[in-house]
Amino acid sequence: MRVFWKLDVGVRAHALTLEAYGETRTFPEDERFGLTAQIRRAAYSIAANIAEGCGRRSDGDFARFLDMALGSASELEYLCFLARDLGYVEPAKYRRLQEEILNVKRMLHGLARAVRRR
Repeated sequence: MRVFWKLDVGVRAHALTLEAYGETRTFPEDERFGLTAQIRRAAYSIAANIAEGCGRRSDGDFARFLDMALGSASELEYLCFLARDLGYVEPAKYRRLQEEILNVKRMLHGLARAVRRR
């Protein structure tokens, strides 16, 4: 049985989710049900898919959930880009978020590849 919080990528994805929640606290009120909610949903979906994959019995199922987490990370990458261009995220914070998203994507890709090789 895999344990989510023992995976480095799971810990990083959780930290990224907390960072996304913190950053969206300052978004305009009229984005509460729009971009704010979508960024938060994409962020926690990364960690949630990793966690759900950990609960699956087969490596194939686990790898499939890692792929879904990777898709959510790509979605979050775009949403942060949009938030920056709308002026909701400062450029320095945007670069930090993008760097962490790319790190999580690399880790997900590597773990999925390793799981499929077993």
